[in-house]
Amino acid sequence: MALLDTPADVSVRPAVPGDERAIAHLQLAAWRTAHAAVLAGALDRLDEDAMSGQWAQAIATPPGRGFRVLVACQGAAVVGVTSVAPVAAPEGAPLAAPGGVILALEVDPAHQRAGHGSRLLAAAVDLLRQDGADQVHTWVLDGDEGRTAFLSGAGLGPDDAVRELARGTAPDGSDLTVRERRWYAAI
Repeated sequence: MALLDTPADVSVRPAVPGDERAIAHLQLAAWRTAHAAVLAGALDRLDEDAMSGQWAQAIATPPGRGFRVLVACQGAAVVGVTSVAPVAAPEGAPLAAPGGVILALEVDPAHQRAGHGSRLLAAAVDLLRQDGADQVHTWVLDGDEGRTAFLSGAGLGPDDAVRELARGTAPDGSDLTVRERRWYAAI
């Protein structure tokens, strides 16, 4: 059998207890790759064990109906994660109906550009639609060009909403403000 005749062993499934360590590890790896310039000092202080505990809680006891955690798998290995939640339409949103928010969408850097992010996004949108949502939004850290290109290619776009996460001093001594912008789409 030729290599091209072998089906890819990739999937998206609901996260289960035991996935939390892999999720926390890949999330930190993705953040360290994508946000090293903006969040360098903060990323060094994150506790992977504490993050794993938070993911374990989100998987085992979600805070309410419609909160979900999904993982992308390459074979048996967890290589990506997304989490979604229902939301009421935000005040002044371009779309005025209930929707959903993508709280997290990360793929291990060693497995990026293999379709895992697209599969996770499609599965998240499918679940939100099943719950009656007709829009989705997420927040993107300023300077995350990879994520903005990915979301733009998937049909999401920025609106005017901006939130400030932190202020501080950059390694070069200049003032630094960490901001996120909201991206959305009708689904």
